[in-house]
Amino acid sequence: MDAYLAAVPEPARSTLEKVRAVIRSVVPPETIETISYGMPTFKYKGSLVCFGAFSNHCSFFPMNASLIERFRDELKGYQTAKGTIRFPLDKPLPAALLKKMVKARIADNERKKKR
Repeated sequence: MDAYLAAVPEPARSTLEKVRAVIRSVVPPETIETISYGMPTFKYKGSLVCFGAFSNHCSFFPMNASLIERFRDELKGYQTAKGTIRFPLDKPLPAALLKKMVKARIADNERKKKR
């Protein structure tokens, strides 16, 4: 993940480093950071979330399309698609919203693993 971020030009690098720090602040200690499908990915009881930089935006991938629906009201103002939330290169998603989405994904994966 460090190598991926090092290759991202500013201002996207700083934006994604903030996203990474927020994610790390809420994931369990045994969460793994890796690269999956060419993007920084957090894994905890399966794939959790990932993010990436693109030429005109950054994206957050909650890896659960229903999560985007669940947070639809809070995501007003952001471009969303089935599995992605796009945000400006120079402005990360709000930390409180990001934390809520990551915690929801942790709960999803914990429920799946209990089955």
